[in-house]
Amino acid sequence: MRVLLPLALLLIAFWVYSIVDCALQPPTRHRGVSKPVWLLIVVLLPIIGGVMWFVVGRGRRQQPSSFRAPDDNPDFLGSIGTISDQDERIRRLEAELAALDSDAPDPGPLPGRTTDDDPDEHRRGSAA
Repeated sequence: MRVLLPLALLLIAFWVYSIVDCALQPPTRHRGVSKPVWLLIVVLLPIIGGVMWFVVGRGRRQQPSSFRAPDDNPDFLGSIGTISDQDERIRRLEAELAALDSDAPDPGPLPGRTTDDDPDEHRRGSAA
């Protein structure tokens, strides 16, 4: 009798713990069958259902990927390109900007303003 009472309390505690664990796990961590079915199994088969839940039904946590950002991933960094590719792109963009600058006529100063007018000073003067 001294052995059966603590054993019964231990088994009841295991049963309750397995019910609570099954109920609190997100549905994505249940393997085999759906969450309500696992709850029924654990409740209706107290000890066997709890053991089945921990062995079969409870999915393991997903391991976080070892790379969190693209600049931590050597494969991504290798696919970016070499410095000479970047230099070539910069040269090409500078040439395009120079071509755009040479094509567009200079609008000159706005009417009623000189080139050394302070825009803030002009607004303050017209507001007063």
